[in-house]
Amino acid sequence: MAPTITDNCEFECATVEATTTTTSAITIGDSDHFDSSAIGSSGDNFEESNELHLNGQQDQDVQEEEQQQQQQQMPWEAPGKQGLYDPQNEHEACGVGFIVAIDGKRSHKILRDAQTLSERMNHRGACACDNDTGDGAGVLASIPHGLYSKALAKQGVTLPELGDYATGIFYLDEAQHAAAEKEFDDLAKSLGLEVIAWRTVPSNQSAIGVVARKSEPLSRQVFVRRPAGSDEKAFERQVFVLRKRASHELIKPGRRFYICSLSDRTVVYKGLFTSDQLWDYYTDLKDPEFETYLALVHTRFSTNTFPSWERAHPLRVLAHNGEINTLRGNVNLMKAREGVMQSDLFGDQLKKLYPVVEPNLSDSGSFDCVLEFLTMASDRSLPESVMTMVPEAWQNDKTMPQEKRDFYQWAACVMEPWDGPALISFTDGRYIGAVLDRNGLRPSRFYVTKENVLVMASEVGVYDVDPSQVTLKSRLKPGRMLLVDTKEKKLIQDIELKAKIAKSRPHSEWLQQKITLDEIRNANVLNTPPVDELAKLPASQRGIFDPRLSLFGYSTETVNMLLIPMFKNKKEALGSMGNDAPLACLSNFQPIPYEYFKQLFAQVTNPPIDPFREKVVMSMQCPLGPEANLLQPSAQQVHRIWLTNPILSIPDTQLLKRNTHRGWRTKVLDITFQYNEGVQGYIDAIDRVCREGYAAAQAGYQLLVISDRGAGIDGKVAVSALLALGALHHHLIETLQRMKVGIVVETAEAREVHHICVLLGYGADAICPYLAFELAQALRDDGVIAPEVNDKQIYAAYAQAIDTGIAKVMAKMGISTLQSYKSAQIFEAVGLGSDLVAKCFRGTQSRIGGVTLEILAKEGLQRYQLTYGKATPDTRILRNPGQYHWRHGGEAHINEPSSIGSLQEAAVNKNLDAFEAFKKTTLDSVKKCALRGQLEFVTDRQSIDISEVEPASEIVKRFATGAMSFGSISLEAHQTLSITMNRIGGKSNTGEGGEDSDRYLNQDPNNSRRSAIKQVASGRFGVTASYLANADDLQIKMAQGAKPGEGGELPGYKVTKDIAKTRKSVPGVGLISPPPHHDIYSIEDLAELIYDLKCSNPNARISVKLVSEVGVGVVASGVAKGKAEHIVISGHDGGTGASSWTGIKNAGLPWELGVAETHQVLVLNNLRSR
Repeated sequence: MAPTITDNCEFECATVEATTTTTSAITIGDSDHFDSSAIGSSGDNFEESNELHLNGQQDQDVQEEEQQQQQQQMPWEAPGKQGLYDPQNEHEACGVGFIVAIDGKRSHKILRDAQTLSERMNHRGACACDNDTGDGAGVLASIPHGLYSKALAKQGVTLPELGDYATGIFYLDEAQHAAAEKEFDDLAKSLGLEVIAWRTVPSNQSAIGVVARKSEPLSRQVFVRRPAGSDEKAFERQVFVLRKRASHELIKPGRRFYICSLSDRTVVYKGLFTSDQLWDYYTDLKDPEFETYLALVHTRFSTNTFPSWERAHPLRVLAHNGEINTLRGNVNLMKAREGVMQSDLFGDQLKKLYPVVEPNLSDSGSFDCVLEFLTMASDRSLPESVMTMVPEAWQNDKTMPQEKRDFYQWAACVMEPWDGPALISFTDGRYIGAVLDRNGLRPSRFYVTKENVLVMASEVGVYDVDPSQVTLKSRLKPGRMLLVDTKEKKLIQDIELKAKIAKSRPHSEWLQQKITLDEIRNANVLNTPPVDELAKLPASQRGIFDPRLSLFGYSTETVNMLLIPMFKNKKEALGSMGNDAPLACLSNFQPIPYEYFKQLFAQVTNPPIDPFREKVVMSMQCPLGPEANLLQPSAQQVHRIWLTNPILSIPDTQLLKRNTHRGWRTKVLDITFQYNEGVQGYIDAIDRVCREGYAAAQAGYQLLVISDRGAGIDGKVAVSALLALGALHHHLIETLQRMKVGIVVETAEAREVHHICVLLGYGADAICPYLAFELAQALRDDGVIAPEVNDKQIYAAYAQAIDTGIAKVMAKMGISTLQSYKSAQIFEAVGLGSDLVAKCFRGTQSRIGGVTLEILAKEGLQRYQLTYGKATPDTRILRNPGQYHWRHGGEAHINEPSSIGSLQEAAVNKNLDAFEAFKKTTLDSVKKCALRGQLEFVTDRQSIDISEVEPASEIVKRFATGAMSFGSISLEAHQTLSITMNRIGGKSNTGEGGEDSDRYLNQDPNNSRRSAIKQVASGRFGVTASYLANADDLQIKMAQGAKPGEGGELPGYKVTKDIAKTRKSVPGVGLISPPPHHDIYSIEDLAELIYDLKCSNPNARISVKLVSEVGVGVVASGVAKGKAEHIVISGHDGGTGASSWTGIKNAGLPWELGVAETHQVLVLNNLRSR
């Protein structure tokens, strides 16, 4: 077998003592940019090379700016964005539980029991670098009236009756608290409320850790009187407005101001504690007069170590264990809804409550804001608001009662789900309950005792109760809700609760008014003659000779490797052996903008899901068209077109363009312009589309169709549909018009699964990839696709292939519904400039800067020139630059034939000249393909004397081979790698396929076939006690470069007797390592596995393998807090495994970014030395 070199350097961040400096080995600041050399004017040389210019002056400016920010940082603030660290990427996992007296009877015992609950969840929290500061803990309880009356009496203040006042704790600072309190009093007065008194909450500073003490706030408690004659609901709303406006209006630079809660029923005590410190810090919680009928407790594990007092839970109405994966889309759309929301309850005051989601909140904080707003500003109860935001998987559930199903479908027209693994416990003082996400990916158990007390917790064993005292014992199931109503004094089970909510309005009647495509087809049969307005191209320009293919950047590989399998087999083609082609920003062949985006994926802190085995929870159904007022439940909300998937056929798109059914109107936005207008014409066309789209939304159009149908006709060039869509979508969000229209994209540019995903992620509601369809029709006529296939079957086959592909991409991120994935922007850009991102992809991370809109415009014009310019016969033939397979004169690849040939010659014949040739071609390939190739050595330093450098024989001891399993490569290759590494003192890695015991027992030291690194993956293939005991490193494989978020697969015909014996399985039976969540679905699970492996082999170093993506540094710091001793960052270039081409080409990021970010975040967190 020929030796292959993969340049998949799994850059290992070994745990050496950190130096105090925070600069990393690779500092690639935002200011570095990829720039293209001027476009050749001769017209015959269109290949432009993109070089990375590291601009020293800009770097310096950025560093100075960062230093200034650091100086201004207040002691209570976490570090801001710096280097590759961005606080937006933080994650958290938690322990959560509550105790409630179902009959609402107050007692001090409930609080003491809650303390036990909370302390026993200590293992669910985490400690900072001082090992004495928790990531946050807190308790939400009903107001202890007796305690507060006594405390205020000492200040000479008489407290009104319970219910006639609201209270809450504020975090303020010593210097400015008096001014902040005065401003709050004035704001309350302007809203017709009166502040009775303020009190300093008594606390014991010695109970908390050093880190927590540095940022300790001054805790002040306010009491606000209920106005005479105001009813309970009205007072509740007034208090909500007061808190919301204070949060918006009283925050000033340099002032600490945060309201933990403000309510007439509940009060929150929380902070930067471990769960046992909470009860010692606040002395109120020890007072026997603190009587409550409910207590909700929470312990936080944040992946970074700058958790803050403010971010601890419980929040105002909820405590949350899990993650919201679709957050960016949810928040963007909530902002867009401000353009269509109206409230009878608040009238003109409503605008003062915006933005609904306050800036810089975690996912839980954002969810809390929206949940509270929905409950306060509309006539929904708290449980109904929760059902709207976290629906069950209703789409494919045949057993669900029709009424409930109709409620969920109606709610889907109102708001997209907040999707992700979550156990959400919520309370407003009357109701207390919990709900599990549709996948049930977080645990939740509950007991009811004979004393009429309900205990719910995220694990078993946190509360001791005599089994004879338990009347009901159960667990929450996926999507189910548990609720106690303390006013009605009863526990309401899921079925009864949801049936009541489903029957509360005529949802089924309202749903009769939803619009379907069939209805539009029937309505339009009569009103317009079926004109085939799409002129057929002449035979010489059909199929593979269609000039538009070249205009939109298709290649023969696109057609043969991606499109034909989709039309023939209804699924995407598989590839293997990773991706060694250049990044889009380094390509010489005008890549289209989609190629700059890399898909993000779930890793450690939340689980991906399995799109095949868990298909029942996934859905592609989506409403299209304007959204009605969220706050006024009515039939208005279902006046939307209900699509079963996002791909529209050509006839349906033509239909929607001229549709007038039910008074709907469609505006077609042409995204083409004249070629002779040049680069400026391209930029102007994008601005024109934004202006026309805004005007159409204002004028009451329901649908906008972005179309590049005119491209190639009469000298017209198309703007990239992605750029036009992104700019329009964000422009409409900013101008609050986005909810008034649906956006359909009719484009020749999109054809692959990844392209469709990017369009959906940046705001498309439906897509018609017409050129792919027209190509398939032509190929059918040429006999490439079976001639009996009709147009309908072509549309259906493509739609099915795309649906399956989208499901895999969503599942990687743990998202189940397309409705939540739309507009969620779950991508990182590599090589796009910041101005371009701000204009078209706002909120997307693009960490190394890169190409500008002008460069993309030039490349679009070049493609037009190549297609329609000086016509030489060879430009008529579709190009094949070799993006997938190496082609001479085409795109560079890291593994190219001449370097492999040179290596073989050097190895077989010990030829040094051949080795030099191998070295030269490989380094040249790296320069053309990878980020590290753009870095240059600093030349102005004094060189180190060679005597001070370690000898080569010592350096090679730190070398390790990539993890390739026996099965993906042959036994001979696998053993040769082991023997070689053992001889030089390095380490070889078993991969996830196990290792036969005769390889590590009784080995001749000179020919030892033992692999020092033993891998443990989700399939646990070949993992036995002796396998674990005979390792120097035990490596937990959390993700893999070829297909992060998916499991590996070995087809049955490859499972020979030897492989089956090693893997402890059966010959001939296919082996699939499940997606990681079947094994580890949160950071606490990983910490548990690390502990178990350490017990099985105390001498081994425990290593965790992650894949580079934005935020991997934050995940790595969580892994370090989970006691991992070694971290491997793998790159997007992937391994040996088979996967769909979408995953291989478009998931994961270069390891250079991952390593730099991981190092910076670990140093910043003071964890690098661990």
